[in-house]
Formats: sequence, structure tokens, C-alpha cells
Amino acid sequence: CPKPAWGGKGFGLIGRSWAMLFASGGFKVKLYDIEQQQITNALETIRKEMKWLEQSGSLKGSLSAEQQLSLISGCGNLAEAVEGTMHIQECVPENLELKKKIFAQLDRIVDDRVILSSSSSCLLPSKLFVGLAHVKQCIVAHPVNPPYYVPLVELVPHPETAPATMDRTHALMRKIGQTPVRVLREIEGFVLNRLQYAIISEAWRLVEEGIVSANDLDLVMSDGLGMRYAFIGPLETMHLNAEGINSYILGRVFLLHVLFVFLPLSFSQDMCMKVPDDPGHLDARRQWRDDCLMRLAQLKRQVQPQ
Repeated sequence: CPKPAWGGKGFGLIGRSWAMLFASGGFKVKLYDIEQQQITNALETIRKEMKWLEQSGSLKGSLSAEQQLSLISGCGNLAEAVEGTMHIQECVPENLELKKKIFAQLDRIVDDRVILSSSSSCLLPSKLFVGLAHVKQCIVAHPVNPPYYVPLVELVPHPETAPATMDRTHALMRKIGQTPVRVLREIEGFVLNRLQYAIISEAWRLVEEGIVSANDLDLVMSDGLGMRYAFIGPLETMHLNAEGINSYILGRVFLLHVLFVFLPLSFSQDMCMKVPDDPGHLDARRQWRDDCLMRLAQLKRQVQPQ
């Protein structure tokens, strides 16, 4: 039988989504909460959501909804919930002291093999896992809301997190269909939120200064940058919009005034490893991008609100 994958606590959208994702990968899942009613409610909601996903053809994994539901159970005893588990995903509210209390409890009862993972969106691992005996097994796995539909997961290590912990968590996320990214060291806001708030900050400034209306600002993203970034990020966008990223920068002096700094050489090397900057590779990647954008444009027209 598949090993238990989760002894989670807290059952909002994030907690339920994790349970469903782990079950979709064929893992047994145990839900833990100090209130039995919370577990009961979570199991009922998960059943309804999985049945709806199956009916709409959106259920993840190769197992049926009933097969996945049979893998999910509840448990009101913390020690029983984590017994024999390989991965524990904490999902309580974003409260540092509450999370530290839970990890301190887990630290006293787990063995040296289980991974202790937090869903925190902003709390630094060095603060979350301070003083734990099993700190090498600790990591933040920050999902993007709603996790069942948005696959990105930021993996953020504590300074003492073992490389094997990062590797195992990365492999588990891939197994359940998510897209894990390795944040190489902890930083306030992690990566997604730093990018998100940089965009929000500039958007706010442009509207406040009367450069563009709020509605048109949102259109710049939804019908412009957002469509591009649905398939490739800002660095590859630059790479494909010229004959490689170096050509893009050198040919656009205004970019230097906007960014104030040159992009590190490693950016160019990374992009050329992904897509060599010769005409053949660049053209092929552009054709793929354009095909994706064409299908996305068709989808947007279909789902446009009346």
C-alpha cells in the first residue's frame, strides 16, 4: 500500500487542497485537527469537491474519485496521525507562535526520516523552525492559491535544512503534479510575493499618478503581460524578443534606465542553456510560444464574461 503522505492540521482551502493533491498521487492521507468537527467538515467538503472534479473531467491523477477518497482519513490524535508518515504538511493560519507551537509538538514525536513542511506564505524558516532537534528535516513548501489549479510550490529551506530534505520534497511535489521551485536561501516574501508586490506597487503608482486608469492598467496585465507570462517568464520573454537576452539588453538603452543595473551574466547563461540563441532554436521556441498564445486567446474569448 502507498505510504501515508500527510499528517496535516488546519482545513481551509489550502489544507483541503493538499489532501486532495496527495491523494491524487496515490498517497494515503491523514487529516489532523484538535476539533473532530473540523475533520468531519473537511472530509465532507473534499468528497463533494472530488466528485464535482470527476464529473467535470478535471480530477487529477489516474485514480477515480472513490479510490482517492478511500486514501483520505481523519485522526484526532497527533501521535497517531503522524505515525509511519513520510511527509507532514502544516496548514494552520499564518501565525508564527501558533506554527512554532505545532512544530515543537511534532519535533518531540517524529523520527529522523519524516519531513516537516510548512505551507507558510511569508514566515521565514529560520523563525519557524528555530530550536528544533529535527531542523535538518524542516522546509517551507509554499503553494499558490488555489493549489489544485495553480501548480507552483516554492520550496524554501532553513539555513540548516539538509539537501536531501529539499530533494525529497521536490520529488514529492513533482509526483503529485505540482511545479516545485527551489528558493536557494530564505528571503522575506520568498520569490512569488516579491514579484507580485513589485507589480502591485508599480501598478498602484501608475494609477495614482494619473498615467493610466485602473481598468486599463488591469488590461495591460490580463491582455498583455499576463498572456505572455502564462507560458514563459520575464527572462525568457526578453530572450525570445530579440536574438537572445544579451541582444535584447544591448539594443534597448531605455531598459537600463528602468532597471538601473545590468542583468547578471548568469541570466544569459541560464537562458542560453534553456534555449540556445541561434536562429533555429529561437525560432522553434517562438513558434511554440505563439501556438500557446493562440490557444490561450481562443480560451479567453470563450470564458469572457458577458
